[in-house]
Amino acid sequence: MTSSIPLSRQSSWTIIFIQSILITSIICFSYFSIPNGLFVGWILCLMIFIFNKFYLLKHHNDGIHLVKCHQFEQAIPYFEKSLDFYTRNSWLDKYLHILLLSNSKTSIKEMALCNIAFCYGQVGNGKKAKEYYELTLQEFPESGLASVNLKLIDSAQKINQS
Repeated sequence: MTSSIPLSRQSSWTIIFIQSILITSIICFSYFSIPNGLFVGWILCLMIFIFNKFYLLKHHNDGIHLVKCHQFEQAIPYFEKSLDFYTRNSWLDKYLHILLLSNSKTSIKEMALCNIAFCYGQVGNGKKAKEYYELTLQEFPESGLASVNLKLIDSAQKINQS
C-alpha cells in the first residue's frame, strides 16, 4: 500500500556498506570471543536497533506515524521534541550513521525542521511553514528539501498576489 503523504528518504549506499561492516564486525567479534557468540552478536545488534527505534528515534517515529495518519497538528509537538533532543545531543546527529545505524543522508535535526514546516503547511499555516523552511536553510544551507519547498511557497504567494 502506498502512502498518500509524500515522504522522502534519501539513503546512501556508502553508509549502508559501512553499517554492514560494523554489524558484521560486532557479530564476528562476539562469535570469536565468547561462547554462543553468534547468538550473542545477533542479540546485541537487535538490542541496538530496538534501543534506537524506541528511545533515540521515538519522537521522530511517532511524528512520522501521525503524519501518515494525516494528523499534522498532533505531529508537530513530536517533531519539536525530536528537534530539541538532537539540538541538545548534536553529537548523536553528527554520528547518526554509526550510533543510530541510520542510512539517511539527511540529519535528524534537518528532518525534524522540514517535517515541522511540512505539518504547518498541511494545516494551512503558510507563514510558520515558511519560517521553519528558512530556519532549516540557515542551519543546513544545502538542504534541497527546504529550498524546493520555499520556492513552492514563494510561487504560490506570487499566484495569490496577481
